[in-house]
Amino acid sequence: MLDFHRDRLLKAATHWGWQSAADQLSGDDGLSYLAQLIANAVGPSHPTPLKLKIVVSRQGDIRIEHSSTPEVPIHNLLPARLPDPSRPSLESEPQKCSSYTVLLDQVSTTRSEYTHFKTTKRAMYDAARQRAGISYADPIEVLVVSQDDGSVMEGTFTTPYFWRAGRWVTPPVAAQFSWEEGNGGQDGTSRRWALERGLASEQVIDSKSLINGEECWISNGVRGFIPATIRLL
Repeated sequence: MLDFHRDRLLKAATHWGWQSAADQLSGDDGLSYLAQLIANAVGPSHPTPLKLKIVVSRQGDIRIEHSSTPEVPIHNLLPARLPDPSRPSLESEPQKCSSYTVLLDQVSTTRSEYTHFKTTKRAMYDAARQRAGISYADPIEVLVVSQDDGSVMEGTFTTPYFWRAGRWVTPPVAAQFSWEEGNGGQDGTSRRWALERGLASEQVIDSKSLINGEECWISNGVRGFIPATIRLL
């Protein structure tokens, strides 16, 4: 998955014209350099799981931040498929344990470069969680709603997946930042995993189509794929 994270960082650096950063991240050399930085930061065999954050500056400086994080079963972290709703998970599928609650933000959000690339500037996501009265420590996610058409953009820290017409779908995202294409959310690493492996496909999700109590999944690069339930206020 490191190549997915590198690609995401490289796209952002290229978009903003951070040439020094783009040069540092590009090609096999860039990926090897990133891997070496991580190895230097955490050591060859850390005994417990770590959450890593790769921070890139305009000048091309890269630093690795890390902190402890709970262990995630491999089938939840890198699943081969997502189970259908209303049935138990098979042994080879991500387990439906430690379920999250998913809320819908009551205020719409304007798409921008910062919602597409999801940088360290996350005021719009923090505001959505503040409106819901929750912190990032709570097992609750908030769906951000697009100001353009009222569709679901993404979660404040995850990609959402909804069951529609017998398949899992996730809001569409443009390959490059666009004011018109896609729903304005981020092309995250776990989302890319799901799409490239056929776990889900893209579809616009009208926020009004959500049903209280419906099962869904959310994902990110740290926690993998998490079972969740929609709760409409």
